[in-house]
Amino acid sequence: MKSLWLLSAAALLLSACQPAVSLFTPTPQPTAAPPAQSPTPQLSPSPAPTAVSTQILTVWVPPGFDPRGQVRGADVLLARIRAFEDQNPGVQVKIRVKAPNGPGGLLESLSAATLAAPEALPSLVLLSRTDLETAALKGLVFPLDDLTAVMDEPDWFAYAAQLASLDGSLFGLPFAGDALLLLYRAEKVGSAPVQTWDDVMSRGQPLIFPAGDPQALMTLALYRSLDGPLEDELGRPALDPVRLAQVFSLYAEGAQQGAFPYWLGQFQTDGQAWQGYREPRGTWVVTWSSRYLAELPVDTAAAQLPSLGDHAYTLATGWLWAMPDPHPERREMAVRLAEFLTASEFQQEWSAAAGYLPTRPSALAAWNNQSLQSMLNQAALSAETRPANDLVASIGPVLQEAVLQVIKSQSDPLQAAEAAAERLRETQSP
Repeated sequence: MKSLWLLSAAALLLSACQPAVSLFTPTPQPTAAPPAQSPTPQLSPSPAPTAVSTQILTVWVPPGFDPRGQVRGADVLLARIRAFEDQNPGVQVKIRVKAPNGPGGLLESLSAATLAAPEALPSLVLLSRTDLETAALKGLVFPLDDLTAVMDEPDWFAYAAQLASLDGSLFGLPFAGDALLLLYRAEKVGSAPVQTWDDVMSRGQPLIFPAGDPQALMTLALYRSLDGPLEDELGRPALDPVRLAQVFSLYAEGAQQGAFPYWLGQFQTDGQAWQGYREPRGTWVVTWSSRYLAELPVDTAAAQLPSLGDHAYTLATGWLWAMPDPHPERREMAVRLAEFLTASEFQQEWSAAAGYLPTRPSALAAWNNQSLQSMLNQAALSAETRPANDLVASIGPVLQEAVLQVIKSQSDPLQAAEAAAERLRETQSP
């Protein structure tokens, strides 16, 4: 009994020590919602930059026009090419320098690539007028008539427009010009104007020109200044002996007065004649304007080549941008580059820096040397493109032989002229 009571007491004591427990089910409290959050803006992914396709324009030039070479005006030309790349993103201009002639030269390389590796052909090539004519006849370059209207602009010298055209089609954009001039040592010649051949003959000083030149370009220039024809009514090479005799009479008179010494026959190229003048073996020299402009020797003055006719006249040549690229889709950008390199604002600076006769009147008008600018303007206005290659090849050697006979007093001027005309006729006979 006592043990039962003790157990009951212990149970009561334990229950008093437990925490109190509610007998009511508590009303559930609503769960607090998390604070509302502003929606995070969803940014559209930036489009990947569009890749600019690269178009490579390969340009072939002779060493004298290498924009990275040690030549006059190279830095101006290089800057212009870089400006074109900047204005046309994705376009890269690659310059390849080729010899002007011979194995591996411009024409040979064009011929080889056209036959064996058309993909290796350049977008543009800078050719001399004589090489452009050859390339066009061989189908190595394409006409530009449907690709550009730049030659329709009035701001071209007439000689430059002649350079660009072959058989009525446009085959090149004129880049640099050259014309025959008369240079002389002013201290020996004196201050009197030099305008006619009488002015030259009266000095009695040796005048150097390549009398042994098989192309006979000086003789052709004098003959053409008399409006001498180069073809007959059938289009065959021909010479008028009467007009040609007037040229030979000048040579005969000059030989007697010491202006045209017999030893001129040893000069066969313009380079040889220029070297003879620089040695100096003569007081005068007939040479290309580029020779003079490249050096501007302080002891030498320049004048327009005197004419034998009633109007001023000289022969001109030059260099032009031509297109050999066989892929029509690539030609648009190549033509754009050619136009960019022949634009007046560039030609103004480059022609003066490089020493070439400008092809545009506006370019020459911007030259700072006013006396030089005036003389060159007269030459450019009177210049005519040198005769076609086939005419020079037929007529040149005939004239060369006759000129040497006259200078050496081995033939009378009229007899030499008649013999030359007859010899040329014989070469045309079937």
